[in-house]
Amino acid sequence: MYKVFVKDAPLILTNKLAENVNGEYFMLNTEAIGIAIDKLIKKKIDKAFIYHPNSEEILKKFTKKIPKEVAAGGVVTNKEGKVLFIYRNDKWDLPKGKLEKGESIEECALREVEEETGVKNLKLENFLRITYHIFKKNGEYRLKEVHWYAMRTSYKGKLTGQKSEGIEKVKWKGPQKIHKALENSYTNIKLLFSE
Repeated sequence: MYKVFVKDAPLILTNKLAENVNGEYFMLNTEAIGIAIDKLIKKKIDKAFIYHPNSEEILKKFTKKIPKEVAAGGVVTNKEGKVLFIYRNDKWDLPKGKLEKGESIEECALREVEEETGVKNLKLENFLRITYHIFKKNGEYRLKEVHWYAMRTSYKGKLTGQKSEGIEKVKWKGPQKIHKALENSYTNIKLLFSE
């Protein structure tokens, strides 16, 4: 099973058909996927299920219908235990970005965090999880697969939001401010703090 978020509504890729489900089932074809996404965006349904009997094939088949873009990012902690957040598109988010040709996922995560925030001396700690969400690019739906890593830094310099990426603010946040920021964030970001 994979949970893909459309805005903040789940589009669940599954090989199971539940008897009592609150959400609609759709087949794994381009037209049905488009209808499911549109219904979620327009809030006509709270969640949708894309069904395919083979759980190992479902993501591969889904990405043949909706092109996949791989990205990586970080949950960065400083010496005070505060977490690095960015603010763009009227929401608090975490730094992440698209994988470039020839780089590893880990290199991408480190590069993107530094580019989007100005934070240096980043050290990868461990892999956290992969999240998925749908976005539109050039009028077509895409699936973004984001690989998240825990990172540490001793950096104390200036935080600089990458203007070309629409980043308005970059802030270190302690527990109370993290809680407040998550009230105005994305479900995928909340998932990173819920475990």
